[in-house]
Amino acid sequence: MSTHTLRTFGILLGLITPIAIGPDRAHAQCAVTIGVVMELTGPAGQFGQAGAKSVELAFRDLNEAGGPAGCRLGTEIRDSQSQGSVGVDVAKQLVEIKRVPVIIGGIISSVSIPILTSVTAPSSVVQISPASSSPTLTNLGREGKSGGWFFRTITTDALQGVAAARYALDTGFKRLGIIHVNNDFGVNMVREFTKAYQALGGQIISTTPYNPAQASYQPEVTRAMQGNPDALYLVSYPGDGTTIARTWISQGGVKKFLLNDGMNSAKFIADVGPQHLNDAYGTSSGTVKTPSTEYFAREYPAFSKFEAGAPAADRSYDAAAIVGLAVAQAGRSEPAAIRDAIRKVLDPKGAVVHAGAPEFRKAFGLIKEGKPIRYVGVIGPVQFDRYGDITGPFRLWRIRDGQVTTVGELSAADVDQLKAKLGD
Repeated sequence: MSTHTLRTFGILLGLITPIAIGPDRAHAQCAVTIGVVMELTGPAGQFGQAGAKSVELAFRDLNEAGGPAGCRLGTEIRDSQSQGSVGVDVAKQLVEIKRVPVIIGGIISSVSIPILTSVTAPSSVVQISPASSSPTLTNLGREGKSGGWFFRTITTDALQGVAAARYALDTGFKRLGIIHVNNDFGVNMVREFTKAYQALGGQIISTTPYNPAQASYQPEVTRAMQGNPDALYLVSYPGDGTTIARTWISQGGVKKFLLNDGMNSAKFIADVGPQHLNDAYGTSSGTVKTPSTEYFAREYPAFSKFEAGAPAADRSYDAAAIVGLAVAQAGRSEPAAIRDAIRKVLDPKGAVVHAGAPEFRKAFGLIKEGKPIRYVGVIGPVQFDRYGDITGPFRLWRIRDGQVTTVGELSAADVDQLKAKLGD
């Protein structure tokens, strides 16, 4: 075993905690193992570590409620290392060797997309991503390439780009330089943003892609600074984004930033320096406050050692909860049955259930009685369209004195109106 493999295995052991088993003796009779592919290391490691803990918390709650169909839920967690090729390899192990009916993950689109096209769709296995927002995933659905096996608990970048464009102009950023990660997520986000931003009257001074994990980003920063933009739109992850932001500041760039959802990170703020980020603004796929939101805010920090607002944490819990409830609704662990049950546990006409063991116990009882349920989770009520996408609000935030503060919201209706105005 290589040193790198040992190190990664050590990280996994540190991240994975035993899942609590409820008192139901039926747990001894059956078990359902769900595959989890998360970016535990690499540029998106902070997201995946937080997401993996959320999945564990949801499964703990489901098991304490008696387990779906009386079975114990377990996980097989694998690290994609923030690389699509690694993600495909570990997903194949989960599907072909462990025979999992569902994979939760990945976090970033450049991992989720190859898993979908190379593993889950061809193998007829359910995949639900908590945070992959690329429009490419919608297009794969339209083209019939996802086969109806893919779902995600985050809104597409096609919507976030519109929200970010409106927010940038409302903030006074009329001329922007852009630096973005050169992968499916970054390219698509910038494309959607640019289309909306320019249509609304904004001017893009320059657009500069970068490759992850470079030793230096000085050439990219130098190029983006040309033309004296009002602010830098940085589409990145906290690791690379920290280096780029610090380079921008050290080279005399204006200390005004527009950030994507993943940059809403306490570590990013601390590493760049809060004093440099008092004019940093961003958008995130939003939430509608529910009892589930309040439950998660109480339980998750103590369970995980992450903040409840950690990127991907809330929607990872919901992804796992929906999977567990779908297993209960299906009554068995066959992929097709789980896929067909996912929309049923979000039935708008069903009895509302929230997060946490008592609520899941209530849900299991209703399902056993043949009654419909509607899970209203940490991010609020959602429904999946034919391509596995959701719609929802967007949170508008800014950084002030080292803290991320919500300053407004664009509702799903607001975004739809903007898209109509732009002719989308």
